[in-house]
Amino acid sequence: MSSAAPTAPDAAPEQAFRLADQVNRRPRATRLLAAVRRHRADLLAALIFGVLAGWLTHGLWPDPGARTLALNPEDQTLYEWFLAVDARALLGDFDLLTDRLNAPDGVNLMANTTVIALGVLFAPVTLLLGAPVTFALLAAANLAGTALAWYLLFHRTLRARRVAAALGGGLCGFGPGMVSQTNSHLHMTAQWLVPVIVWLVVRLLRAADPGPGAPDKTGRTRATGPDRRRLFTSAAGLAGAVTAQVFIGEEVLFLAAITLLVMAISYAVADRDLARRALPGFAGGLAIAAGLALLVLGYPLWFQFAGPQGVADGMFTPAYFSADLSSWWMLSPLSVAGSDESARLTTGPAEYNTFLGWPLLLVAAVCAVWAGRRRLVFACVVAGLVMGALSLGPEVVLGGTRTAIPGPYALIGGLPVVDGALPMRFALTLLPIVATLLVLAVDRALRSSGRARRLVPLAVGVALLPIFPTPLPTAGRPAVPEFVTGGHWRQCVPPGGVLVPVPLPTPKEPWPMRWATAADAGFGLPEGFFIGPYGRGGTAAMGTFKQPTSALLADVARRGDQPAIGDEQRRQAARDAEFWGASCVALTDDAPHAETLRATLEQLYGPPTRIADAWTWRV
Repeated sequence: MSSAAPTAPDAAPEQAFRLADQVNRRPRATRLLAAVRRHRADLLAALIFGVLAGWLTHGLWPDPGARTLALNPEDQTLYEWFLAVDARALLGDFDLLTDRLNAPDGVNLMANTTVIALGVLFAPVTLLLGAPVTFALLAAANLAGTALAWYLLFHRTLRARRVAAALGGGLCGFGPGMVSQTNSHLHMTAQWLVPVIVWLVVRLLRAADPGPGAPDKTGRTRATGPDRRRLFTSAAGLAGAVTAQVFIGEEVLFLAAITLLVMAISYAVADRDLARRALPGFAGGLAIAAGLALLVLGYPLWFQFAGPQGVADGMFTPAYFSADLSSWWMLSPLSVAGSDESARLTTGPAEYNTFLGWPLLLVAAVCAVWAGRRRLVFACVVAGLVMGALSLGPEVVLGGTRTAIPGPYALIGGLPVVDGALPMRFALTLLPIVATLLVLAVDRALRSSGRARRLVPLAVGVALLPIFPTPLPTAGRPAVPEFVTGGHWRQCVPPGGVLVPVPLPTPKEPWPMRWATAADAGFGLPEGFFIGPYGRGGTAAMGTFKQPTSALLADVARRGDQPAIGDEQRRQAARDAEFWGASCVALTDDAPHAETLRATLEQLYGPPTRIADAWTWRV
């Protein structure tokens, strides 16, 4: 008999399982540690970009629901409403024509910059923590994500040193245009897919290029064919990235496509042998990508331009949204060396797209001459000049004065889709173009052993320092009424019904839309802030026509005068409520001239009912 101590019947299996678990756990931990060590530089770059983005948007973080971007609060209200509507996809309540605004006609989400993909992706955050939290997250994540994506492209595709790639990525993600667009334009700052699209286009080109070929036994050079498998996978990936970008921000995709087209033509001119070898396969790959993308995008794009509440044209005047030529060598007011005086050279704080400053322009020009890799530099310079020239609009503006000199944009103005992009936003493409030139120059300098190793990075750093961004200004905003946040609205409006806040939301004063946002778009609103076909002849316009009762209440809220109410006004109020499909009218105590509005509503709809902090009328 064995002298070993007896053990419980289940002890051996338990010890075996424990030992096996330890054995399986060690390789996983080792692999994870090895991956962290292998990518620690990339993780450090991501951390730096994330911290910088958080610092720039830190004014929102104490309480996102009570804070707003001070320079463009109207658009923040709009985008938070977009996020709330998009999040309803998680609840199975979503349609490209939403009935939660502009009742009864609704709003075409494809015709508006609704960042559908981001709204659906972050739907759990929105439903759990609220759309203001999602907005603050995206405002920061778009900056950091764009910088990181360009950093990875520069490092892994251009094979640039990490320091050079980080400088370039930082400029792409935190340049003046990106920081200013962060004032509520989520569809313009979500550019982290653009480097992916660029990488897929480069991969497609490489797959399409059979190479110069190798000599056979007879000494003749025989070119090989394109890599068909890689060509198809690249085309499929490109179709996926383009499709996703359409549901994030079509204007960014349009600008990226124009830039890549100009660069491709320029590169083909500089390398004709490559163009002859790769053009058939490259064109075929693009055709495959376009075909695959249209399988998904065909209906949404039709819906955008020809569907209900769709618009086929742009609503903004190109002449007004033209970049001032003198703004190129000025510094953004949102930069450390900028001043508020330069703000007069653009249309608003969200459009400091051209404010690169003369130091950066000068250093970029020198880098273009010295950087090497002549074909790529040539393509970047041509694309930069073309896109910069297009940003000047149909007529050149200098120092705030319109000249009689026509701008290159006049050649393409009026073309389908083109008017949907503001001319001054063509300048946003200069950030990655200039960044590429700086990356090439800094990388070449770091690989050299002469004085350039120190002088070039120093010069680039000095040029970038004046445009280093400052935190975005924020301000407090009124709390949403308890009537909404406490769910009391359900006492007079069924889910999906129409609530009429007084006064009604407008493009200039969309604040009641925050009620719907706080309720996760659980009810609809009449009128509001959106793009719809309410311009002359059904063209695109901001907002819709006011009904007579809405106009009456808006006048009371603005002036505070008690209007004369008779039977005709009461009949009109009933007709308007019926037109909107409204269930309830609500007035809170913090509305402008609330007492006068309440008296007016009592004459129109009768005695009110007090629910939480709101007076309500069932209609």
